[in-house]
Amino acid sequence: MTTPPAEPAMQPDAYNPACPTRLVLDRIADKWAVLILGLLAGRPTRFNAIRRAVPGLSQKVLAETLRRLERDGLLTRTAFPTVPVTVEYALTPLGETLAETVDALRLWAETHIGAVQSAQRAYDARAAGIAA
Repeated sequence: MTTPPAEPAMQPDAYNPACPTRLVLDRIADKWAVLILGLLAGRPTRFNAIRRAVPGLSQKVLAETLRRLERDGLLTRTAFPTVPVTVEYALTPLGETLAETVDALRLWAETHIGAVQSAQRAYDARAAGIAA
């Protein structure tokens, strides 16, 4: 029995809707993933410490996000045989390269939020004037 020839590999092109890079972009565009990656940069962190450091992030969503990031090879999960079990998350080398990039987005947002809010108010005022 012969194996059918493999299809040629698609060149990565995020503008092509069939390109798997869209899945990666979707993952890193998630606000929780951005915050978690930035938090884990340079240091392993326990589940509950992550949860405390990111107010508004539910236990369920945190667990789901960590699972997806682990599946994508961006972080590792290590369970220590303690009572109760201690679980620690750390970035992989691949995750470290991404954490630097996405943390720049967080820093940009913190630096420029005033300008964004000002632009939103100006836009809303113009839109209200047009609607009147």
